[in-house]
Amino acid sequence: MQSKTDVIRKKAIELLKDSTQGLRWAELQRSLIKSLPDLSPNTIKGATWDLDITNADKVYKPSRGLWKFKKGEVEEPAETTIVPTSFSEEDFYEPFAEWIKNELGECTEAIRLGGSSLSKKWGTPDVIGTYRPAKRDVVQFNPEVLSAEIKISTQDPITAFGQAIAYRLFSTKVYIVEPITISPLDLDRLEAICMLFGVGLVLFTLDPKNPNFTIRARAQRFTPDMFWVNEFADKLDSVNKEAFKKLFG
Repeated sequence: MQSKTDVIRKKAIELLKDSTQGLRWAELQRSLIKSLPDLSPNTIKGATWDLDITNADKVYKPSRGLWKFKKGEVEEPAETTIVPTSFSEEDFYEPFAEWIKNELGECTEAIRLGGSSLSKKWGTPDVIGTYRPAKRDVVQFNPEVLSAEIKISTQDPITAFGQAIAYRLFSTKVYIVEPITISPLDLDRLEAICMLFGVGLVLFTLDPKNPNFTIRARAQRFTPDMFWVNEFADKLDSVNKEAFKKLFG
């Protein structure tokens, strides 16, 4: 007769085998609790925390917090995400601007920008926002600039990170916004590097009407180079006075 530990580990391996992308720790635990309702969560946790050691021939962790079933190779190639042609990246600019302002409260004003409106690919965020003190605020402070880079393809998240880092020249906070379809392995690496450099990370559903933005990591506040802040503001004023007035007053 199999012990509870053997039953749990066998089921965990089955779940991982059925998941081509692998499962994160919390996902694996939820699936096991649902599949084995007669066993306590603590018992399940105790039987699986070292699954990659007790069953090293079948389970491995390609990155922190991600568990996968061994299929003869150390790491499977990342799947290519096919983006539907019914919408474009620009369709998510306005929804994100509204979300970052009204839901997350990171800005007092936020607008869509994107494209090459400032004639510099890495100098034109998809969404730009400012956080400014109100006249009624007792303690006044310098305005802050927030920039966001949005992608609907998950093929090259490191490019999005490179663009976002460039915005740090003139931004107090920076966010990367990636589809929820990003592979667990890429997400793990992107999240780790975002936390290392203080870049915020947001995931969303590829549905312009209901993107369901979800925060994974809040952006840290940094002091930008004021030369580049003014250079950015001057450029924005010259090409889009309405946007400049809305953001900087």
